[in-house]
Amino acid sequence: MRATGRKAWRQERRVAARGTRMISVLLFGPVAERARVSMLQFEHRSGLTLQQLRDELAASHPQAFEIVCFTAVNGEQARDPQLPLKDGDEVAFMARFSGG
Repeated sequence: MRATGRKAWRQERRVAARGTRMISVLLFGPVAERARVSMLQFEHRSGLTLQQLRDELAASHPQAFEIVCFTAVNGEQARDPQLPLKDGDEVAFMARFSGG
C-alpha cells in the first residue's frame, strides 16, 4: 500500500499493467483530509474481502477510518463486509456529509 501523487499514480498503473494485481482505493472529504492522501494502491491477494481491506487501512490510518460510514466498490454502495474483492476493483471510503 502506497500513497500516490499524479505522477506516481501513472507509474503504478504501468506496474499494474505488467502483472501486479492491484486495488485502487479512493478516500473522500474528511477521510482524505485525516489520512492526508486521497488515492492509494493496495496489492490484491486471493480471498481479500472488503472488511480485510478496511481493517488493514484502518490500522495505518486510524483517525481517518474512525469516521468512515459509506463504502463503494466500483461505483456501487457496498454493505457486505465479506464482499470478495477482485484485481482491478476500485474501492471508495467516505464520511457522512451534509449539504443542500
